[in-house]
Amino acid sequence: MKTKQFAVIGLGRFGTSIAQTLYQMGHDVLAVDLSEERVNAIMKDVTHVVQLDSTNEAALKSLGLDNFNVVIVSIGQDIQASILTTLILKELGCKNIVAKARTELHGKVLYKIGANRVVYPEWDMGIRVAHNLASANILDFIELSDEYSIVEAKAPGYMTGKTLQQLDLRAKMGVTVLAIKGGEADINVSPGARDRVEEGDILVLVGKTSDVKKIEERL
Repeated sequence: MKTKQFAVIGLGRFGTSIAQTLYQMGHDVLAVDLSEERVNAIMKDVTHVVQLDSTNEAALKSLGLDNFNVVIVSIGQDIQASILTTLILKELGCKNIVAKARTELHGKVLYKIGANRVVYPEWDMGIRVAHNLASANILDFIELSDEYSIVEAKAPGYMTGKTLQQLDLRAKMGVTVLAIKGGEADINVSPGARDRVEEGDILVLVGKTSDVKKIEERL
């Protein structure tokens, strides 16, 4: 998995969760917030941290965010600041802006002013969003507990045409294939050793979170 550059603006619970998870996955993370307390709290859990007002265009421009792979706007209660920050980022030429919305209407406005993706914390946990952003092949990530996770991912090319026995993912990577999805109506639950992974298949895997992360690095 190639290292990417992420910026997270707004360090509430959702933004902090995303920033910490992306950093733990080995990516470069810039965390931004107006609150000195929040900035100090996350200082050791990200690559860089900056305290500034994201609605200040000159301040935001100084960070060079147009060079980042993804900029996440995770501003909480202040909808006006969320909208203005997203607008400024678009004008600065940021290529991929992911913005958090409080309501459906808020989300519609964010899309209209240039957000590439809108997430709703009530529906999208920060950790799931972080894993999805870090790897294009990761479709979903669910923490079952502190130790175990489920990941839904597109099967990479090197798995195509091979049986589960040949791949031997449990022995090699510590994960178990719960299902193989070949299409809307083609879902093989609890596949056997002779079942084959075809091009375009989606795998649903379960295992220890540390082992699931190894799978992500191969996708």
